[in-house]
Amino acid sequence: MSYTSCLPAWSVGPDCYQDVFATARRFGKTAAVIGGKTALSKAYEPLKAALAGSEFTLSQPIWYGGNSTYEHAGALEQLPEVQQADMIFAVGGGRAIDTCKAVAQHLDKPLFTFPTIASNCAACTAIGVFYNADDTFCDYFYPTRCPEHTFINTRIIAEAPESLLWAGIGDALSKECEVELASRGKDLFHTTLLGTMLAHTCTEPLLNYGATAMQQCRENTPGTELEQVALAIVISTGLVSNLTTDPTKYYYNSSLAHCVYYGATMLPASGGKHLHGEIVSFGVLTLLTWDGQLEQRDRVLRFNRSIKLPVTLAEIGMAEADLQTVADKAATVLEWTKAPRPVTKEAFMQAMRDADAAGRALLAAEA
Repeated sequence: MSYTSCLPAWSVGPDCYQDVFATARRFGKTAAVIGGKTALSKAYEPLKAALAGSEFTLSQPIWYGGNSTYEHAGALEQLPEVQQADMIFAVGGGRAIDTCKAVAQHLDKPLFTFPTIASNCAACTAIGVFYNADDTFCDYFYPTRCPEHTFINTRIIAEAPESLLWAGIGDALSKECEVELASRGKDLFHTTLLGTMLAHTCTEPLLNYGATAMQQCRENTPGTELEQVALAIVISTGLVSNLTTDPTKYYYNSSLAHCVYYGATMLPASGGKHLHGEIVSFGVLTLLTWDGQLEQRDRVLRFNRSIKLPVTLAEIGMAEADLQTVADKAATVLEWTKAPRPVTKEAFMQAMRDADAAGRALLAAEA
């Protein structure tokens, strides 16, 4: 039985758009530039300037629609400037880029990504997260390959809101512990073994450089630490995602930390008001508590506190009365089954309570 795995290619640095023409020209001469409104306002002119004097032509900026829904992807696919372009340039955050994955797949066009924030690994993965019109989780979309190339402009990322890097760190903290939990005890072969080993490179750069990277973002400085954290968030976790996910055979890419997030989408005070990675960061504490990794949990807890990521339920808009709703939704998603032993709703809720208690104890000790 044969199979194909794709790994991302990337350019990184404050001037990395200078590499776009040399990288993309063999795929054609025209690109439809699709993304978020703010992202396009930051990246379009630098991208246009980097291509000045070449034979490469960009479309005018095209707004992706505001959420990664199949309806928005379908509308984009009907636009003449998208249909006639040789390739798709996806600009922005995870939802904009994921929308473009569906567009590129359905129109059979090469996809290049230009993340303007370091908040997730969407820019280099062969998976997209899609939502319903009411912003509840819909499903995963699996293109046949990852984007052709990712351009991580650290100057633009340094000028993005600090909160997005903050949430990106929270999301990336989940990769190592979730992959380790989901793959534990499995009969791993070359690709999945490689992915699980790479997962062990995801946490340390965040813990070591995260605080300094946050400071550099506050100062709009594309420093070395910010670059290392951006690479950990976008590339390292993306590599792992591509190697540990197959839509029909295996899924070791995510587990109980994301169950907390998907459960939170049912709560207006949580899913509607808190960033994805912000909620996932508390999910990491929940997972480590459920799995009995209390020493690592407390290490992550202290790190979370040092950069003001959540350490209590209250900080993500949850109360005791919400836990059943969160658990009921969590039990319906794929990640619920990705653990080495069966997960019960009561044990999951108790892990959330215990993580919250540890967080409250830390806050009390600081008072």
